[in-house]
Amino acid sequence: MIRVVLPYHLRNMAGIDGEIQLAADPPTLRAVLDSLEERYPMLRGTIRDQITRERRPFLRFYACEQDLTLDSPELPLPSSVVAGDEPLLIVGAIAGG
Repeated sequence: MIRVVLPYHLRNMAGIDGEIQLAADPPTLRAVLDSLEERYPMLRGTIRDQITRERRPFLRFYACEQDLTLDSPELPLPSSVVAGDEPLLIVGAIAGG
C-alpha cells in the first residue's frame, strides 16, 4: 500500500483525517491519482484536470525528498514509497510577489 499525504483543504473536502493508504498497480503517480480519485470522487478535478489529466497549477508531488512534479506520471515511484516506508506528498504550492 502506498501512503499518501494530502494538503489540508483536500483532506477536509474528502473528510480524511491524516494520511491515507492506496493500492496502485503499477506503482506510478498516475495509478496513485487514479486510485485516489476512484476512492474519493469528490477530489476529481482538484489535483488534475478531469479532461486532460494534467496536474493542476500550484500542486506539487514529493517523495523521498525528491520533487516528482515534472517527472512523467508513468515512471515508477521510489521503492521506499512502494514499500510504504515513505509517503507520497501532494503539496499545495504558494506563489506571490
